[in-house]
Amino acid sequence: MDVDNPISVPYPGVCSLPEDAQTQYGESEPIVITGVGLIGSLGTDRETLWRRLQAGRSHIRHLTGLRGIPDGQLLGAAVDLPEEQPSRLKVFPLAERAADEALRDARMNWADIDRTRFGCSISNHMGDSTWVDEQLGLRGAADPRHTPWWEQFFPNTTCYHLARRYGLGGPRLSYSTACASSLISVLAAVRAIRDDQCDICLAGGADAIDPLFVAGFRKMKVLAWNADPGQACRPFDRNRSGFVLGEGAAIMVVERLSHALRRGARIYAEVKACRSLAEAHHVTGLDSESEALAYLISSTLRSARLRPCDVGYINAHGTGTLQNDLVEMRSIREAFGSALDRVCVSSTKSSLGHMINAAGGAELAVTLLAMRDGFAPPTLNLTDPDPELRFDCVPLVGRRNRFQHALKLSVAFGGHLVAVALSRWNDAQTGFQYPSETRRAA
Repeated sequence: MDVDNPISVPYPGVCSLPEDAQTQYGESEPIVITGVGLIGSLGTDRETLWRRLQAGRSHIRHLTGLRGIPDGQLLGAAVDLPEEQPSRLKVFPLAERAADEALRDARMNWADIDRTRFGCSISNHMGDSTWVDEQLGLRGAADPRHTPWWEQFFPNTTCYHLARRYGLGGPRLSYSTACASSLISVLAAVRAIRDDQCDICLAGGADAIDPLFVAGFRKMKVLAWNADPGQACRPFDRNRSGFVLGEGAAIMVVERLSHALRRGARIYAEVKACRSLAEAHHVTGLDSESEALAYLISSTLRSARLRPCDVGYINAHGTGTLQNDLVEMRSIREAFGSALDRVCVSSTKSSLGHMINAAGGAELAVTLLAMRDGFAPPTLNLTDPDPELRFDCVPLVGRRNRFQHALKLSVAFGGHLVAVALSRWNDAQTGFQYPSETRRAA
């Protein structure tokens, strides 16, 4: 698509919810997810990444070429892109690939879509700091043929860029809520549809490893290290020491059910509930008593009209830091009680790294794929479980688990807590069938 010549969007005088949807569902119409695009260190397309994640693989490695960081002193789950351009923020091609894949997956026929009713809810990211580097003498003057810094400086630029790329005239939403940002973006998309601002929305986020973030996290001493990079991130393990930075993107197509059915889309899942709240404890610290997160989990299940025993899988935030894991373990235990015997919990950051602004969206996408195929991905490096870990964290090896309902959690700096409850779409005509046999790992 020609990004320099975006599609113009014709705005009618009045936009309203189609009559059939108003008549059939009213305000309670289900919101569903019909397309998933996913990019990460394990693969630059959704299915390659998912197969490798199922197989328990990790591409965490020593990083080089990051300005201000000595080569080999940082571990990361980086993405290698063939089309990467040094003058362009890496977050852009990551987001573009994920969005293109999500739209193909959703079987988007643009001739049948009212783009004035198509929103774009994409999380914030680090902006271009090239000009600052130049002023500090850290690099030479930029080549004038390169992308001007002011075209990619603002942290909401990816949202603007994708909306312009596809000619989307609905609401543009971009939140900065640390590593809950892309999960909040999905929540915002659902609410925009419920508020009748749009019928369909791109939702998610993208992020790349940035030297300023690295410097901050190193100062906080929250980054893990191990002579064997693949062993560094150890969520819920007694010997955990922090997280490993990752990069990637996850974009989903979220829409009202009637809109999806009318255009013949396949449906992954219904978004049963999505809720957020704040823990007003500390900018980076969490309340070890975990009351806020436990309350959020319970209230999200109530809003979804689910019991704890209905949930078959939880994708945890699971950073591998001492504090985060402790709070999540206690909160999940408090909210689920005896029902934990039936739940699989995993942290896929052990494979994909921590994608910061893109983390929640990427892990929600993984949850959708796990639900689609009936397979719980593993928590790598969980060889010596923390004594507080009293539930099944799918250690080391993933396994078949055909669950109907799932929960995704994000626990972010600044006290941003988010939970999304999903229900698998089982209709034979409009949903996905379980694979007949376990897919061969790539």
